[in-house]
Amino acid sequence: MRPRHGSRLHACLWLACLLMCRAGTGLAAPATVTTVPDAGGSVMRLRLDAAAFAPEQIKVAVYLPPGYASSAASGRRYPVLYANDGQDMVAVGLQATLAQLYRQHAIQPVIVVAIDMLADRASAYGLSDRATSRSVVGGSSIGPIGSRAQDYSAWVATQLVPYIDAHCRTRRSARDRTVLGWSLGALNAFNLGWQYPQVFGRVGAFSPSFWLAADRSSASAVEHTRLVQTMVEHGPRRAGLKMWFAVGTAEETSDRDGNGIIDAIDDVQNVIEGYRGEDGFSAQGLKQLGYSINPDYARHPSRSTDVALFLLQGGKHDQASWKQMLPPFLLWAYGGP
Repeated sequence: MRPRHGSRLHACLWLACLLMCRAGTGLAAPATVTTVPDAGGSVMRLRLDAAAFAPEQIKVAVYLPPGYASSAASGRRYPVLYANDGQDMVAVGLQATLAQLYRQHAIQPVIVVAIDMLADRASAYGLSDRATSRSVVGGSSIGPIGSRAQDYSAWVATQLVPYIDAHCRTRRSARDRTVLGWSLGALNAFNLGWQYPQVFGRVGAFSPSFWLAADRSSASAVEHTRLVQTMVEHGPRRAGLKMWFAVGTAEETSDRDGNGIIDAIDDVQNVIEGYRGEDGFSAQGLKQLGYSINPDYARHPSRSTDVALFLLQGGKHDQASWKQMLPPFLLWAYGGP
């Protein structure tokens, strides 16, 4: 692809793409390089190789913030947001939301690395155990969830992140890297933060699939074997890791334990606050591990705690609701002091 004649910005972007595609990186040629007029930034769409998933390539869009090209001489570096389900970015209004928040000077500029889902989304977006290099698989009505989660999570944390750091002007500390996802993508985003806290310092999880369990034979079995609850129960606390959870109040009607709270909310609250069932079974949550908690971010949008829960009134398990969750999340992650 050639830059437009006389366009310094396009020339900078074109050169950046060439540098990002140099030999030995395992990266195929970028499909397109386009500007985003509303945001004043640009997006590079790439296809990356991942040995574990060959011959399938992973599509990645790198959204560069306004002023990225013109700030090259100053050497300015930027925080990075890694996002699962990159194919949903138009539907959730990523570029429009960023443009508005930039115009309002509400957030600092950020590089967004959006990773499209793989062909078998349910196998990649799950949980893993980094210590044993294995996937932690749960059952569901659509089959096993997370059978390739170890491969995917390791690729993101140990291959994609170093590559982006090497070829973009990023801030290279965990506190400047955030990972985001929704639904199963949120399950994996939590996993990336929990398993690789030295890589990701913040997690954004919209409508996370924390219902995933080892045993789904009964409601009680699900309550006792929820996989994320078990991961937190085993701890320990990940020093420096901060988490922002969001759930819609109308995501479903299921209420396994009959306590009047839908499972989508209950599962997240149990991970945050801990769990104690009527049968005496209990499991610690993030609170018991020593994390400070903001249980109602919608009413008290403080960024001072380690963990925050945002309840979207009337929110459903869909892209329209995740679009509404995006602005408060970005303000939490990248707003001013």
